[in-house]
Amino acid sequence: MRVIAFNGSPRKDGNTTSLIGYLLREIHKEGIETELVQLSEKSIHGCIACYKCFENQDQRCAIKNDSANECIEKMTTAQGIVLGSPSYFQDVTAEMKALIDRAGFVGLANGRMYKNKVGAALSCFRRTGGLHTIETMNHFFLSNELIIAGRAMSVARDKGEVEKDEEGIQSAQALGQKIAWIVKKLYG
Repeated sequence: MRVIAFNGSPRKDGNTTSLIGYLLREIHKEGIETELVQLSEKSIHGCIACYKCFENQDQRCAIKNDSANECIEKMTTAQGIVLGSPSYFQDVTAEMKALIDRAGFVGLANGRMYKNKVGAALSCFRRTGGLHTIETMNHFFLSNELIIAGRAMSVARDKGEVEKDEEGIQSAQALGQKIAWIVKKLYG
């Protein structure tokens, strides 16, 4: 069993990385393999609406000059998918939006190929936008019929501030435990 997490922050080791880390450690404690993909280290562009994924139905995006297909392949082999993004102008980052659009469209084109996997979203934000950011990531899960385990959020902007948000850390840990429990029930 495996859970893959995607960090949509352009900052590799910022608050979103830390919050995802708390979640993944709880999953790992339950004997489930985890992996973190930093979108800041990948090149991924937005969907161009070519509809080739509907024609080809090969579980791949027709655009092959970036990291989208690598991310899609990781999603197809995992039982759980975690999406994490800081709130930028009240929504997900451009990196996360590109992943959602590309992977989501390919999923729909291939009969909702992520159906019944476990999904969860988390966000770091300063004052506002956290819920909208979560909702955007949940649209990916709902459109592709994943089972949403929940969400975690932290009030944090400057690097390291997530460590001061005990409630945010606890929400990530509790969500990690819940994901592990659901994955084990479904796939164990």
